[in-house]
Amino acid sequence: MSEETRSDTYAELAAVGPYGVHPGHALITLVEPHPGHEYAYNRWYEDDHYYAGAMAMPWIFAGRRWVAPRDLRLLRRPEESVVARPVTTGCYLSVYWITEGRYDDHMRWTVTVNKRLNRDARVHRARTHVLTAFHDHEATVYRDGAAGPRDRHALDHPYAGLVLQVIDADSAERRADLLDWLTARHLPRRLTGSPAALVTVFRPTPLPGDRMTYVRQVEGVDTRLTLLWFLETDPREAWGDHFAGLEEAVTGEHLGRTELLAPFIPTVPGTDRYVDQLR
Repeated sequence: MSEETRSDTYAELAAVGPYGVHPGHALITLVEPHPGHEYAYNRWYEDDHYYAGAMAMPWIFAGRRWVAPRDLRLLRRPEESVVARPVTTGCYLSVYWITEGRYDDHMRWTVTVNKRLNRDARVHRARTHVLTAFHDHEATVYRDGAAGPRDRHALDHPYAGLVLQVIDADSAERRADLLDWLTARHLPRRLTGSPAALVTVFRPTPLPGDRMTYVRQVEGVDTRLTLLWFLETDPREAWGDHFAGLEEAVTGEHLGRTELLAPFIPTVPGTDRYVDQLR
């Protein structure tokens, strides 16, 4: 075996530290392929980057890609968003779960690997990062209590859709109040009878200073909460009934403002399905 594999070092690392299965952290990345490069971007991400740039790295234990064809992007709210400008920007969303307590270990690895991928010309440059951030898990709220898949299963279970909701609290001090309201009152009430089986709630963390230059620093790390609604039906079927009034519910409590409410459907790995529906 080649000495470059560092087998002995891997054996030492595997013997220490947390190795649970709780999604203590997440990478959530919303990306816009440049016009005319949609197919090339999708093939690069499907064939190479999803694996070499994410799943092959230590402590990522689940991942999934989601896509928003143009008709879904036209459903996004609010019209004026600080996250996506214009609000329809960002065709693809990728979500990855990272083992709790392994954020620093994973981050050291991912920064180094992405520098290597860039050096080896394995980075597709005709794309824009609309929202790319690592997150710490705050809470998961379930519609059916102890029944059904847990949050650790959410990226492997065949959910038919996902809604990304980004909320900015009025201040850093108010974010804790916003989280309490979401988990104790708002989400349990909205999930009753909903096609959403669960909602995960995360808070973003700053990106390291030695990140790749094409990924901008995370905004709102002191005020923002990022919610992922996992749906058992196509979001088009649920949008008018179950996702109406979410922005007003937040602002009505004087806790913050929804800056993005965006529906997605899952990609079909290894295919170009939906690429022809992006524009």
